[in-house]
Amino acid sequence: MKTRYADIAAYVTKDGSEIRELMHPSQHGNRNQSLAEATVQPGTRTQLHCHALTEELYYILAGSGVMTLGGECFKVGVGDTVLIAPGTPHRIEATGTEALRFLCCCSPAYAHEDTELLGDD
Repeated sequence: MKTRYADIAAYVTKDGSEIRELMHPSQHGNRNQSLAEATVQPGTRTQLHCHALTEELYYILAGSGVMTLGGECFKVGVGDTVLIAPGTPHRIEATGTEALRFLCCCSPAYAHEDTELLGDD
């Protein structure tokens, strides 16, 4: 199975990020994980949320930001990878002048139903 970036339409997830599902079981036939490119525009952030089942990996491709992970906040930039364990509240903010783009690998695959919005402070 192969996908082409140019053929994949973007959509906005429950947390407010723009996503392109590069590989997802509901569309491509893989079984246990999904891979997406997420974009957060400069000066914006995703909503604080968690996933009961899904473990996520974020790999930063472009831009810079601040990651909130549980009770921690830390800077992220190109080449950084963040592990988000199931049940951990998290959000990411684009703090630079360019969009923050990152790969998001989810296992099991991303599902809106597994996203619980926690409200913003």
